[in-house]
Amino acid sequence: VLALDQLRANKFRTALTVLGIVVGVATVMAMSAMVTGIRSDILSGIEAAGPKNFIVARFNWNEARQVDDHSPPWGDNPPIAVAEARAIARLEKVRTAIIDFDLAADFDAGKGEPVLDVQVSADDSGWPQFSIGAFVAGHDFTPAEVRASRPVVIISKPLAHTLFGSLDPIGRQVRINGRPFRVVGVYEVAENIFGQIIKHFAVVPYTTALKHLDADDDFLAVLVVTAAGARQQEAMDQAITAMRTMRGLRPGEANNFSVIRQEEMLRTFNRITGVFFLVMIALSSVALMVGGVGVIAVMMIAVTERTREIGIRKAIGATRHEILWQFLVEAATLTLVGAALGMLLGGSGAFLIKAATPVPASVPLWAIAAALMMAGIAGIAFGLWPAWRAARMDPVVALRYE
Repeated sequence: VLALDQLRANKFRTALTVLGIVVGVATVMAMSAMVTGIRSDILSGIEAAGPKNFIVARFNWNEARQVDDHSPPWGDNPPIAVAEARAIARLEKVRTAIIDFDLAADFDAGKGEPVLDVQVSADDSGWPQFSIGAFVAGHDFTPAEVRASRPVVIISKPLAHTLFGSLDPIGRQVRINGRPFRVVGVYEVAENIFGQIIKHFAVVPYTTALKHLDADDDFLAVLVVTAAGARQQEAMDQAITAMRTMRGLRPGEANNFSVIRQEEMLRTFNRITGVFFLVMIALSSVALMVGGVGVIAVMMIAVTERTREIGIRKAIGATRHEILWQFLVEAATLTLVGAALGMLLGGSGAFLIKAATPVPASVPLWAIAAALMMAGIAGIAFGLWPAWRAARMDPVVALRYE
């Protein structure tokens, strides 16, 4: 109560002092909310897509690094072949194996005006088994259409709305690299961070892409869905054995392909955001240091202003420990008030981020606890010197102070 009374008695000085604490804590809260929200969305996306699924690819793009020369470490790895994908699909522990690769293509609605930012991918039939969503119109292309290299395409719901508005898109034509394609399905991705980032996409049969769009299948990948009742590791072991056998690799030779778990995307995300989060922590720590210096200055002024009060308290029996504790509590209260305001500001910022952007920001409980603990420790650390100085005062000298 005495500490709060002192803060209320010097409102302007208190506000300036806690400003650094407020900025530091608000930054930590907002960044924690963003990182936690994105991470939870990625986890839910992986869970919805099937946590036991994995990818067989020419190289692991999660571990790819920029190299100075023109020959990356995986440059000698042969591309994944269609026959290899078919062999993986026949394995006991595998439910299905889907051919997939992206291609660079111009996309328009047949009016001569290209639609920008459309991601076009080439896939086998059954690709929705490795996705998160559902058809809202039409259907997936059939195995027969894949075998016959039919010029059919599936588009996302936002792209269908952009191209055709309220008209039914099924059966209408679009053009990819100048060639006509018939829309056979409209797919809506379930709400998740990936669906918010990539809204306009189109999927064509991989055979059609190779035959009519001059697609490059050097980076063909196989999306593997683990069979029901099988463990991911069992399916992966079978896929690795099959790939090594088909490629004639001897026991001592390293794999010239990669098997990528979906969880590796989360690890990559954690590495990226970990560095980003450390930078934010460092920046917020600077703000806390500035606030801490302010706390020291204010508490030193408070000790000087209340020298006579300290002398009176010592004269009537207050011990050094009690004086020390009084000023430590005041310093901690100062920083805790700043932390509380910072949490309100950071929480409000997280709410605004969630409302105005695709980022599902949410404030974790550990961030609240960490902010309060950090503020309390900062208050004690920065208030220790002024409190020690007050406790060491000679009561006779303090009583004579004017």
